[in-house]
Amino acid sequence: MFIKGEYVVSGSKGVCVVENVTTLDISGVDKEREYYILKPVYMAGSTIYVPVDTAEESMRKVLNREEIQQLICLIPEIQPISTTNDKLLEQEYRSCLKANRCEDVIRVIKTIYLRKQKRLAAGRKVTAVDTKYFRMAEENLYGELAVSLDMSRADVEQYITEELDKHTDSPVCM
Repeated sequence: MFIKGEYVVSGSKGVCVVENVTTLDISGVDKEREYYILKPVYMAGSTIYVPVDTAEESMRKVLNREEIQQLICLIPEIQPISTTNDKLLEQEYRSCLKANRCEDVIRVIKTIYLRKQKRLAAGRKVTAVDTKYFRMAEENLYGELAVSLDMSRADVEQYITEELDKHTDSPVCM
């Protein structure tokens, strides 16, 4: 169970703060069912209501510093998505982001980064789908890491790069 004031990741909404755990007094809603009331950190004015009894499917705690270090060490091993069919690839992007796992978000980022490099080298533009999902994946991952590491989202990419450089061939990543 999550507690008031705790940071969580809620599906495609990203990092949220648990504002309250309560029943809702809304017409048509079971008055006995408890809900988490979430406020997205990076979406001002939004509120999300998640039933407590189904929260494990769509919510998780944000990673802590140690888990982030382990994740960064795993980045070189995370394989990009192998699907080459653009329609299936978009479904795979959606599926990875919906899974609400950082490793899957990194798969999306790596896949799109590599596709972008190939397309640009061939004199082609980056697809709108790739641009859209790359932005979503970066926002989700960088948002979570920024909250956990108490830094701005803009600094997260550089932090990851520096940590990867530091820990390449280091016992920390073994």
